[in-house]
Amino acid sequence: MPKKAPAQTTKSSHQPKSPGPDGTHGGSQEKAQDKGHDEVEAKPFAVVDRRFWAQPPSDEHSDAEPARKPSFVEDLEKRLKEQQDKVSDTLARHQHAVAEFEAARARLRRDMAKEVEGNRRALFVDLLEIVDNLERAITAAEATNDTNTLIDGVKLVRAQFLAKLAEYGVRQNESLGHHFDPAQHAAVSTVPVKDPAQDGVVVGVVKEGYLVGDEVLRPATVAVGAKE
Repeated sequence: MPKKAPAQTTKSSHQPKSPGPDGTHGGSQEKAQDKGHDEVEAKPFAVVDRRFWAQPPSDEHSDAEPARKPSFVEDLEKRLKEQQDKVSDTLARHQHAVAEFEAARARLRRDMAKEVEGNRRALFVDLLEIVDNLERAITAAEATNDTNTLIDGVKLVRAQFLAKLAEYGVRQNESLGHHFDPAQHAAVSTVPVKDPAQDGVVVGVVKEGYLVGDEVLRPATVAVGAKE
């Protein structure tokens, strides 16, 4: 009887993978590769400024000439320094001008105070001369027992006093016979008049008014005519 051929065994499609060079199977190698890939992706990164002028000086190049900044940076720094110098100069000149102005104002105040004081003293000296003349008139009237002498002396003193006032720009404001002006006169009474031309006219002066320059120093106290 003929012999039967031995049955061929069917190989499984899932054959074990051959070990790798390190004796591990392929599955372990793939896991290691995936793990390494994850580590690369998770590693943080940093930006490093590689511009040569931003690099810190190293010891080995300490003796070498330091790296220069770009020309446009040096130009901007130069222009900035020039503007800062201009601002400092302007500020210094402003402070100097303010100091000079304050000094001039203080000097002007002192000069004005001295001038006012000098004018005040000069006025007092003139008034003392008038007092001296009044004393002379009184002494002469007492010596002669003559009232006319006293009256003449007082009139002379009055004329002298008005002359002194005129030297200071003060003069008497004539009011009698002029039309009433509320800017120059202060009416204290009215007087009945028959003449229509006297209506609203100053017919009596109680106290004389005075002007200094063209301004009223003291209004005249007057009586004004009123037509009946």
